[in-house]
This record gives sequence, structure tokens and C-alpha cells, in this order.
Amino acid sequence: MHNLSREPLGKYISQLYRKSSSVLSKKFSKYGIGYGQYMFLIVLYKQDGINQEEISERLNIYKGTTARAIKKLEEAGFVKRCRDEKDKRAYKVYLTDKAKDIEEEFFNILDEWDNELVKGITEEEILQTIEVLKSICNNQSTNWEE
Repeated sequence: MHNLSREPLGKYISQLYRKSSSVLSKKFSKYGIGYGQYMFLIVLYKQDGINQEEISERLNIYKGTTARAIKKLEEAGFVKRCRDEKDKRAYKVYLTDKAKDIEEEFFNILDEWDNELVKGITEEEILQTIEVLKSICNNQSTNWEE
């Protein structure tokens, strides 16, 4: 049975994703950073020198996706991979000077977009929305994909 009392939540999540993808792709293109790569830089700006598996866990994405994104960032000169001394099978990922040099501008772009998204919305509503979205993300079922 259809729930006709409200519009599908996915419609708005998709719309926000597409618009964010478009805007941030344009903003980051001057640095050679693709939309699919910026989130990896955020993780590394917060904690440099973690391994690819930890990055995947923090972003809740597949290891293969992380490996491809890190490879692109490495080719663009934003990160370097070094063998993990404790686990020779793993690589730790470090920001390069090139990435460190753009950190302030990088976060300014994200802040500007975030401010644009929340114009006219109270801080309380923003915090509530974040909590609701976290709950939605936590409700995701991997069994649903099977």
C-alpha cells in the first residue's frame, strides 16, 4: 500500500545530492578535485595518516571506492600512500603540502555551500535535521540490497 500522505523522502535526498554534486564539482574543479573525492580529503584533514580501511569505515563506503578515490587524489598530488609499518598489506594515507596549502579555502567552499543550504532555517531546525538524517542513515539495511 502506498503512503500518499507525504512525498517520498528519497526525492529530496536525491535532489540535494544532485545539486550539491553540481555546485561542489564546479567549485573544486579549479583544484583538480572531483566531487567524489572531496569527502576523502575531509576525513584526512580531520585525521591525517589513517589507512584506507579506516577511511572506508568512516565514510561507510566500499574499500574499492576508497582505493579508486585515493588513487586519483594521489595522481593529482593531494595525498601520498605509505605502507603501514604495523600491517604491510595496508597503506596509510597522508596529505601532501599541496592539500595542506588549500585546506582553508577548501573548507571555506564547504562552509559557503552549507550556509547557502540552511538560509532561513533556525539553528535548532538544522540540528534536528542532522539528527534525523543520522537516524535515517543508521536505519539503512544492507539486507535490503540483497
